Amino acid sequence: MFKTKATPYIFALATTLAAGPAVSATYGAGIENSQWYLAESVFGCSLTHEVPGYGQAVFNHRAGESLTFYLESDVPLMQPGRGRVVVEAPAWRPGVAPRNVGEVMVADGVRPVSLGARESMVLVQGLLAGMAPTVTRAAWYGNDPVRVQVSNVNFASPYAAYLQCVGGLLPVNYDQIKRSRIPFGVASADLSDADRKLLDNIAVYVLADSTVERIFVDGHSDRYGSRITNRALSEERAEVVAQYLMAQGIAEDMITVRAHGDRFPASSRAADNRRATIRLQRQGERPSMQQANGYGVSTSNG
Repeated sequence: MFKTKATPYIFALATTLAAGPAVSATYGAGIENSQWYLAESVFGCSLTHEVPGYGQAVFNHRAGESLTFYLESDVPLMQPGRGRVVVEAPAWRPGVAPRNVGEVMVADGVRPVSLGARESMVLVQGLLAGMAPTVTRAAWYGNDPVRVQVSNVNFASPYAAYLQCVGGLLPVNYDQIKRSRIPFGVASADLSDADRKLLDNIAVYVLADSTVERIFVDGHSDRYGSRITNRALSEERAEVVAQYLMAQGIAEDMITVRAHGDRFPASSRAADNRRATIRLQRQGERPSMQQANGYGVSTSNG
């Protein structure tokens, strides 16, 4: 990311305004300085392109999610509002008709433009076809357009490596499984196929992320039945989950099992309360102090 000091930017802006109406400005790398950089891990893959004078264009694919694209800049060159995205021919390919991708909302902040999976793939296909994705929006300092162009030069080879990276991503990311819920039937502690798939994904993630230091498994029941029976059933549910995780390779000393009976209902619906919750804790994260209802856990129960 480019770091631009406020004082030079304000000076340049004042100079532009003093000189009269702003003219259209296009930011983009030329043939001589177009570079793409791949960052890869099992947690995510990203392709970053430096846009001289503007900032960065990034294709990002996080584990468990779809491809996204965003522009990043420390300096607000475009006004917030509706912009336009097209895939057009670069200057050295005149006469090729542009392809309209659609409107995009330009936001305030360091990441003003973000696109979802469909639009991101349209940009990728354009780059592979030798075209240049371009975002246009009125300038922050006036109504003349600012154009940010993404160069296709040197894109194909890093993109091939990026595809290999995507093939090795984990099935989920931390945010998707850091708090999870396993529902149970009436008086049951049986896991369904969907439950096992969720627990498989949790185990795969934890085994890959060395920063996860603890897993809290909390068992719960509805309020039908005696307090003793409900406590025993909630313990059985938590143990079933913990034993399954250990069978997938999670160390026993990483797992804290707690049984709460019917003390912490998630809602007024009995079906919502027949559950076990799983919470992951990374190094440096403070244990939650909330009660063991919904997806939270209580740190005051043994």
